[in-house]
Amino acid sequence: MAKYILKRIGYMFLTLFIIITITFFLMHAVPGGPFSVEEGEDWMSPAVQKALMDKYHLDAPLHKQYIDFLKGVLKFDLGPSYAYEGRSVTELIVGGFPVTIRMSIFYIILIIVFGIPLGIGAAVNRNGPFDRGIMFITTLGKTLPGFVKASLLLYIFAFKLGWFPIFGIKDGFISYILPCIAMSLGSIGSMTRLNRTSMLEVLGQDYIRTARAKGLSERKVLYKHALRNASLPMITSLGGNIAGSLTGSFVIEKIFALSGVGGYFVQAVGNRDYTTIMGVTIFSSLISLTMVLIVDVLYGVVDPRVRIDK
Repeated sequence: MAKYILKRIGYMFLTLFIIITITFFLMHAVPGGPFSVEEGEDWMSPAVQKALMDKYHLDAPLHKQYIDFLKGVLKFDLGPSYAYEGRSVTELIVGGFPVTIRMSIFYIILIIVFGIPLGIGAAVNRNGPFDRGIMFITTLGKTLPGFVKASLLLYIFAFKLGWFPIFGIKDGFISYILPCIAMSLGSIGSMTRLNRTSMLEVLGQDYIRTARAKGLSERKVLYKHALRNASLPMITSLGGNIAGSLTGSFVIEKIFALSGVGGYFVQAVGNRDYTTIMGVTIFSSLISLTMVLIVDVLYGVVDPRVRIDK
């Protein structure tokens, strides 16, 4: 297992290098730049624009900019932000990370607390009213776009009822409730449906019938035997959800005016803030790759056969 983990870490950093390279050159291939002036605009003189390009070495050959950026990454220096004067990209990520990680934690808790029990309940009551109702609600939550769910929640619970703050982090924990619900509804639907399918497959196995024939309670059959054997697809989905919560929260953070990493990323795209875009891309990619590694390790813990195969 240790050898496998080391090999996967090597692949993880190789993948990260490829992501950095592709993102860097694609980003610089887009016309314009952080200090470009559109035709007809005069908010920046050519002299000022040239001075800024010289200051940030944006007039250097592209291959030199790429090598300098890689050297900075190896030193954990992602460079200065072009849009936020006087602040480095590392400072922006470190400052916004607590908000984003809190959202991710609440998001995962909601998925586990609601997605797994609802999936089990739907599987046990297959084709019954509870099953049909849960499938309808989860399908609706999954298909509605995130910005629509966020807007509806804001309008009903914040604007009309006044139960939650409309924008920003004003009341501590309560400020995260609506954003996390808006972000998690689709994932709860996916987890519920996946758990239902996995449980239905496992509940039809011979060893489940044997466990029931031995007189075990239905609770033990479901949670001790069926759930563990149905958990591998859920672990995969949960790992993807954890990684996706850091990137999927970008739009939600912007809608709810939360000062997380996502808000900086959206602003950076609009301003062609190269360094911030690259920094957040590296950060989110590293989280995603780490979650893939953790999921693979958990496979070996839950099902030793997987570890033997690898």
